[in-house]
Order: sequence, then C-alpha cells, then structure tokens
Amino acid sequence: MKQIIFFILITFTSLVFPQSKYEQGMQKAFSLWQEGKQWEAANLFERIANAEPNEWLPAFYVAQINVINSFNEKDEAELSAKLKKAQDFLNDAKANSPENNEELLLLEAQLLTCWVIFDGMKYGMKYSPKISQLYQQAEDLAPKNPRVAFGKVEWEIGTAQFFKQDIAPFCEDMKAALGLYDSFEPKGQFYPSGGKEYALRAYNSYCGSKSEE
Repeated sequence: MKQIIFFILITFTSLVFPQSKYEQGMQKAFSLWQEGKQWEAANLFERIANAEPNEWLPAFYVAQINVINSFNEKDEAELSAKLKKAQDFLNDAKANSPENNEELLLLEAQLLTCWVIFDGMKYGMKYSPKISQLYQQAEDLAPKNPRVAFGKVEWEIGTAQFFKQDIAPFCEDMKAALGLYDSFEPKGQFYPSGGKEYALRAYNSYCGSKSEE
C-alpha cells in the first residue's frame, strides 16, 4: 500500500510540477534498482553524474551500488575493480557535496569494511582504526541518522565477534538504531533513506534470541 501511495504521489507531482531531466533520470535509475536491475541503475546514475557534474547524489549511488556488491565478492581482481570504481565516484561525490556529509563518511567506512571482510588478517589492522574514526565522525555529525547509528554498532559487533567477545552489550544500541528509521526524514530529494529492511534482518540475526530472553 505504501508503495502504491508513493507512486501515486510521484505521478501527481510530475503532472503538476514539470520535472527536469535530472529528476526524470534519477527516478528512472531508482525504478531500475527497485526492479533488481542494479547494474543498469548504476550505469544510468553514472550517465547522470557525467551530465550533472555539480550534483553529488548520482556519483554517490554509483559508488554505493559497487560497495554493496563487494561485501560478498570472493575474487580479488573483481573486488579491486569494484572498489576502485566506488572510490573514484565517492571522490567525485565528495567534491560536489556540502561539507560535513555523514552519508559520504558512512559509505567510505563501508568501502573499507569490504576489504576487511575479504581478508581480515591482511586488511584488519590497516583499515580498522580508520573505519572506527569514520563512523565516529558520522555519528558526531548526525546521531539521529539511522544508517549511521546502525552501521556503527554493526561494525562494533563485528569487531567484538572477531575478538570472540560477547555481543549482547551492543544489542540495546542496535535496537535503538533500528528505531531511528521510524522518525528519520531525508534532507532533500533523492537523499539516502533506505536500509530499514536490512537493519531489521541484521538485528534479528545478531540479537533476536537475546531480545526474547
């Protein structure tokens, strides 16, 4: 029902207020992504980024799609290619973004986390301090951003698991971060706003049994 209402509102808005090519392109890219055509969406975001060099969001989404698809990548050459592209577009997004953008800090932390997941022995010591620093900077800027709060505590849980420590102390923080999705409002059109479904699955995986005790 919410999706139906969303598309009705989008249609109504487009009829009343003519959309720019940028807006049309962004909506098309998100539609492709929602349909599961993530690489087609990434290609369209890339074309938009090239056509709209002063907009940071298209480059951000190119980087994000490449990062998301790097978490479970087993081939080092493929991983390197995806993360290099992600880093290049993340740099472009940084150049065009307002200062102190927590979404870019979060994405950079996730990018580096891909390397740690791929080879913790090789990259853990190298990138872990930087990842923790990025999450802290993002939280200082936007403590009510659910993706920042959830990403930070998930990273802390992963670190605790690596050192075979109890993750139970983190579950209340994870639950609180999950609750932030209900009141969060994006700062502007096309700003990042998703992640609740993943966060709920992750919370149930890490803390579901603990929350019932």
